[in-house]
Amino acid sequence: MKIIRFLLLTLIGLPFFIQGQSGLILPTQSQTEWADAEIGALFHLDVQVFEPDYEWRKTRDYQPDPSVFNPDKLDTDQWIRSAKAAGATYAVLVAKHCSGFSLWPTKAHEYSVKNSPWKNGQGDIVKDFIASCKKYDVKPGLYASASANAYFHVDNPGLVLSGDPEEQKRYNEVVKTQLTELWSEYGDLFEIWFDGGVLPPEKGGIEMLSLVEKYQPDAIAFQGPFGFENNIRWVGNEEGVAPYPCWATADSTTTATGMVQIKGLNGDPSGKYWCPGEADFALRKHAFQGGWFWHEGEEDRIRTLDDLMERYVQTVGRNTNMLLGIVIDDQGLVPEADMKRLEEFGGEVQKQFSKPLGQTTGTGNLYEIDFEKSQKVKHVIIQEDISKGERVREYKLYGKEDGEWELVNTGSSIGHKRIEVLNKGNYSGIKLEVVRSEGNPIIRKLECY
Repeated sequence: MKIIRFLLLTLIGLPFFIQGQSGLILPTQSQTEWADAEIGALFHLDVQVFEPDYEWRKTRDYQPDPSVFNPDKLDTDQWIRSAKAAGATYAVLVAKHCSGFSLWPTKAHEYSVKNSPWKNGQGDIVKDFIASCKKYDVKPGLYASASANAYFHVDNPGLVLSGDPEEQKRYNEVVKTQLTELWSEYGDLFEIWFDGGVLPPEKGGIEMLSLVEKYQPDAIAFQGPFGFENNIRWVGNEEGVAPYPCWATADSTTTATGMVQIKGLNGDPSGKYWCPGEADFALRKHAFQGGWFWHEGEEDRIRTLDDLMERYVQTVGRNTNMLLGIVIDDQGLVPEADMKRLEEFGGEVQKQFSKPLGQTTGTGNLYEIDFEKSQKVKHVIIQEDISKGERVREYKLYGKEDGEWELVNTGSSIGHKRIEVLNKGNYSGIKLEVVRSEGNPIIRKLECY
């Protein structure tokens, strides 16, 4: 999962912009629906689950045999139930990670489930995964990275290590074949994931833009090709912490190495592209291969409930989506301990954010919620109507104590959702004042919890 950390510099492709009558950059319909999805799950299963000594970069001349891959109790329904228990509304399957082993019977090469003992080589995990998503009304996505493939001796940013042009051509045909299979044979996808970005044709990659537009024009693309209108960007770490402010708009030079947070990861309120952030992180913290893959005896590495709630506020509450990495064990299941924590997390989000103390909506610069009596307010949620653009540039939040308004916080970016955490006092009212905006502010919701 950490392949982004080894990029030289990956240009995160940003979409051509849609401009409203107000002059503001607007999201596409797909991007608006994606923001409303808020929480996603990311599932990893690969050969190192069965052969944990394998590390694709350190053992370049060795690949585990497909015969090691045999998750004999694999149940994608159970995976999706775990995601849904955590509150996820979409799920992304890593169909091929850096080993090159493919979880569907690809025609591009022999290193896949078709040559494994699982289901006697007749299985297709991608097909099962998509079916489970549809069964449980979870939007399906596929991790479709082309930037690293140990089976073909390819490393970031998608180049063969030998530098041989003919070998590169052969690998590019593999990429084109596999992505065509994934994008044309399994129905519409909600999100596709390019871990490590997309190598453009002029630097040796395939013509990715036309391929996406042909087969999955409505999908969201994480670090997708430049010019695709439904792109989203990385927030600069794999810890579930979006920077603040985190604007949904950005400029065409937003880049990341995966190792250092550089200028641009916050986005730009004056940016020409709508390209919001997605914050990916693993449920298992500091665990085997970044916590993305299962390893026996690491249940103590599962994040605490408090930790997960903090991540929620620092992702969804900072105008980004939260993508939570879930391991699949050597039986083909989400482990019981992980499942329990996911259920606890989903339950706690519901507990804390399902019954507002008060709410309002509207247009303009001032919004006020009054309570019948003074009470503890822990969270204030602010949402803009992003279909009309990000308009708020600066705001102040007040709480009413003993009949007087007291400034409790200031902020800038709101976008789809901003969660303010209030740490002191009881209040008889909450007031939002938009100090600076582009056009008339449109507040979809102001809620207190």
